[in-house]
Amino acid sequence: MPLEAGLLEILACPACHAGLDDRSAAESPELVCTGTDCGLAYPVRDGIPVLLVDEARRPA
Repeated sequence: MPLEAGLLEILACPACHAGLDDRSAAESPELVCTGTDCGLAYPVRDGIPVLLVDEARRPA
């Protein structure tokens, strides 16, 4: 279930402040940083984004 568009407009990566790409419709829902040097992927649990750098998945 994708996040609301209005919510996505105000959310930003806590590490680099870039925008986030919504991939919450995937099997493992997450928000991925669009920053060129960052790319952290933040989990979405029960429809709630967990925007903690310690919880983020590092880019491959």
